Amino acid sequence: MTIHIGAAPGQIAETVLMPGDPYRARWAAQTFLDDAILVNEVRGMLGYTGTWKGNRVTIQGSGMGMPSLSIYANELIRDFGAQTLIRIGSCGGMQAEVNLRDVVLALTASSLSTPSSGIFRDLNFAPAANYNLLRAAAIAATDRGVKTHVGGIYSTDVFYDERPDLTEQMTRHGILAVEMETAELYTLAARHRRRALAVLTVSDHLQTGEELPSEERERSFGDMVEIALEAAFA
Repeated sequence: MTIHIGAAPGQIAETVLMPGDPYRARWAAQTFLDDAILVNEVRGMLGYTGTWKGNRVTIQGSGMGMPSLSIYANELIRDFGAQTLIRIGSCGGMQAEVNLRDVVLALTASSLSTPSSGIFRDLNFAPAANYNLLRAAAIAATDRGVKTHVGGIYSTDVFYDERPDLTEQMTRHGILAVEMETAELYTLAARHRRRALAVLTVSDHLQTGEELPSEERERSFGDMVEIALEAAFA
């Protein structure tokens, strides 16, 4: 048990999927895991452990933004021995070829700052995904017939961004999508020598203003969860 995770020793699996929304953690656990049990509900940040095809998996909500994710990822790694951490969440498309419902596999994650920025001082650290996870996820997505993009994303500190100039430059330099957590996850995984990946569903688009209707999100998010699980145990 830690300050933010109330699980008992042995209740957290070595493989952890991390959606931002705790209710999405509950939905994913109930939908994809066998014998899922609630192992954390501190501050309403739900976490479940069960099995997928005989493999133990924990699905733990991370909250919104890098500071929140950093708390949960640190405790999962340092106190519960998590070895593989896969973010599953939504993102906003930034390129014309990236459409609603597509899956984005984050090769790298750019940011203006992260909770770990103070460690590096003047160094611009380049956080990146684990290659084996990335490759396995790409294969799983192809096998499922899901349109997938692999490349750089942007992890932002703010949801209501007022930097159109920055968005323009990121689009110009090929950034596929924007979200709020991955850069810190990849940095922590590098620090602690763990495997990390972000598998993201495009739920809206910065260029077109399109948004995925809420009733259609479940099926699209289901593809994302299954891709993440296949990658974790490939």
